[in-house]
Amino acid sequence: MGQQNIHDLFGVEIHTRPLSSSRLGLFSEIYRKKNFTEEFLQDSFSISERENTLRGMHFQNQPFGQAKLVTVIKGSIMDFIIDIRKNSPTYKEYGSIELSSVNAKVLFIPKGFAHGFKTLEKNTCVFYKLSNYYSPDHEMTLRWDDPTIGIDWKEIGDVHMSDKDKDGKLFSAIERDISF
Repeated sequence: MGQQNIHDLFGVEIHTRPLSSSRLGLFSEIYRKKNFTEEFLQDSFSISERENTLRGMHFQNQPFGQAKLVTVIKGSIMDFIIDIRKNSPTYKEYGSIELSSVNAKVLFIPKGFAHGFKTLEKNTCVFYKLSNYYSPDHEMTLRWDDPTIGIDWKEIGDVHMSDKDKDGKLFSAIERDISF
C-alpha cells in the first residue's frame, strides 16, 4: 500500500477548466459532455465553513457505484482517492491532488474509488457531478486514518469532521463487502 502519483491510478483524469475574468467577476465551464464518456445523473455541492475540515473516505457499492467529477468553486482542498477495485494493479493505493478555485483543476474519479478531502481554507465550496444517485443503503465510509491504506495527510492538526466520518470502518473490516 502507499501513495501513487494520481495520474498513475488507472482511469483517473485531471482536467483544467477555463477561467474567464472581467470587471464583473469570473466565469468558468465545469462540464462539457463531449469530454467524458461517463453519464452524470446528479449534481451536488458542499460548503465547509472551517479550514481543516475532513470529509471522507466515501464510496457507494454496486449497483450504485459513482464516478465523480470534482472541482472547487471557492477556496481549496487537498483531495484524496483510494483505489478499491480488487482486480486493479493499484488496489489499495491512494493519490492526492490540490484542487482550488485558483488552479481550476477538475478531477474525474471512476467508479471503484473511495473519495475524501481536507479543506485548506475557510468557506470552501466543492462541486460534484455524480454518475449515480445517492443511495444511503449502498454508501460506505472508510476510516480516514486507516492503517492498511496509510494516507499521509501531512500536518493533520485539529480536524473538524462529521460523526459519520469519525465512525468510518477499517478497511480490514469492510474489504470483503466491497463490490468492485
